[in-house]
Amino acid sequence: MMPFKIGVMSDGFRLSPREGVLKAKEIGADGVQVYAAHGEISPELMDKATRKDFRRFCQNLGLEISALCGDLGGHGFQNASENAMRVERSKRITDLAVDMGAHVVTTHIGVVPEDKSNPRYAILFNACRELAQYAARAGVTFAIETGPEKATTLKMFLDDIGSKGIGVNLDPANLVMVTADDPVQAVYTLKDYIVHTHAKDGVQLQPCDPEKVYGAFATGGIEAIQVGKLFEEVPLGKGAVKWTPYLQALCDIGYKGYLTIEREVGDNPAADISDAVQFLREIINA
Repeated sequence: MMPFKIGVMSDGFRLSPREGVLKAKEIGADGVQVYAAHGEISPELMDKATRKDFRRFCQNLGLEISALCGDLGGHGFQNASENAMRVERSKRITDLAVDMGAHVVTTHIGVVPEDKSNPRYAILFNACRELAQYAARAGVTFAIETGPEKATTLKMFLDDIGSKGIGVNLDPANLVMVTADDPVQAVYTLKDYIVHTHAKDGVQLQPCDPEKVYGAFATGGIEAIQVGKLFEEVPLGKGAVKWTPYLQALCDIGYKGYLTIEREVGDNPAADISDAVQFLREIINA
């Protein structure tokens, strides 16, 4: 039996936060990841009592809060002029994670350049190092989600930061859909940094430029690059992620954390998420 816990992105049900948590319990998840960058579960709208109450609500259901999603959208931390505000807000989300009993905050940071001389590399480095240091002091890991760059580039970036407060939220579907990177090899490449994973699947329909793709996501110009012709997110087990070798790789590196199901599209996400729980259980228990 593989040593993983199954989580669910609670907002994937397109319900209120508490209704999403109840649905996660209903379909047999072990934990939930909660979106915390805006809306009902956000630092600005939750005082100490409210945070304690939501944490207790999850605990009483036997669910762990595996991570908070602190994705602020836009270009991440690529624009130096925005970073003072974005870093400060990410620190407040880190504080929220502490109060909620979560030890991971996941986010997209932008596209890490392969060339360290690119000015954007230093901009991303400075913002992420500050957040890593803050997170480490709080006992939290600020986890960068895979996708915009290949795993080798992300490892180089993390090695340069050199902090226990920064890590990886490994999303295998993002790798196959956008960079055509191998999720199995990515596990071995990023083995020292993986603290959380997303269980998502997808296919790349034709090669694409990650800079253009994530730039379009940031500006809302997705239609202009015809994402549906470049790649597609599909239900777990229906895409290009080779789940048994991928999960075996996670076992090989000693990962024992969450496989958190993320379903961002589809007409019936609740059914897809429920099927995904069963799909993962069958592999884990085999």
